[in-house]
Amino acid sequence: MTKKFKNQAGINWKKWFQSGFMLTAAMIFLCREVKAAQLPVNLGTAGNFVILSKSGISTVPISAITGDIGVSPIAATGITGFSLIRSFGSPFATSAQVTGKVYAANYAAPTPANLTTAIGDMQTAYTDAAGRTTPNFTELGAGQIGGLTLVPGLYKWGTGVLISSDVTLSGGPNDVWIFQIAGKITQANGTKIHLAGGALAKNIFWQVAGLVALGTTSHFEGIIMSKTLISLATGASINGRLLAQTAVTLQRNVVTMPASATTPTLVAGISLSGTSLVFSGTNGISGTTNILLMSTNLATPLSHWTPVATNVLGLSGSFSFTLTNAVNPNIKQQFYILKTQ
Repeated sequence: MTKKFKNQAGINWKKWFQSGFMLTAAMIFLCREVKAAQLPVNLGTAGNFVILSKSGISTVPISAITGDIGVSPIAATGITGFSLIRSFGSPFATSAQVTGKVYAANYAAPTPANLTTAIGDMQTAYTDAAGRTTPNFTELGAGQIGGLTLVPGLYKWGTGVLISSDVTLSGGPNDVWIFQIAGKITQANGTKIHLAGGALAKNIFWQVAGLVALGTTSHFEGIIMSKTLISLATGASINGRLLAQTAVTLQRNVVTMPASATTPTLVAGISLSGTSLVFSGTNGISGTTNILLMSTNLATPLSHWTPVATNVLGLSGSFSFTLTNAVNPNIKQQFYILKTQ
């Protein structure tokens, strides 16, 4: 073999090795990316509810719930503290604490059948989340996730999860987090889950085999699917859903269904201070329009203000409404007024 041929062979082998190494690295990277990409859990008709329970929903007034709530197979006697209002023969009830409808298994058709389907879908969703394989993170922090920033992916713990300080979930609006927890979730008083980078609560799923206990004035993000009890201590709030295969207990809490990825159109913004505000304006709004109020202060949930959202029909270029803070008489906060439809 000539020296030139040997050199050429060495060069070719080197190129082959480098190419093979790069290809292998690329394959490993792609496999990691494929492993990391999770599809959202399909809630089915359980996704029609912000709170859904098999054995009851109780509240120590006044809570503020945005979205429909329901119980089945237990009857309406399992819904306590809400001062329900229901016409004879109606398929649903209402409550001053619920911006939405209240459903129970003993209400008029089609509610019983719809609730049976929703409960079945809730259980199917739980099984789906629990059955996801190849987790990206296993036993992270030995269950202590306080202070961490969590990227999208599948997380698995064979024990419980403790949130002792603030946690951040950082990712885009299409990213998905699934947390498989064999024990319970305990969130310390005053701690918060934050979303960053456009992450959406509707894409965050907490599958929990044990008790879920959210501490006093804590804030939680995402959809909780619990095999047992979900308990919110005084002043706790959640942007998400509470789906429990036993009961849900509330104490002056704010429970808000997660927003979709649709971005509303900003119509106007205003700052306010005090217990009430009367707002009126003309912003080119006409026809049938929904007006949604959005808060910029997460520490004071929007649901503390009434009405939480105003559905305004038949507007002809102007609108007005009054907001009253039912919780803190000295709050200072900015609101955006958004046109959503």
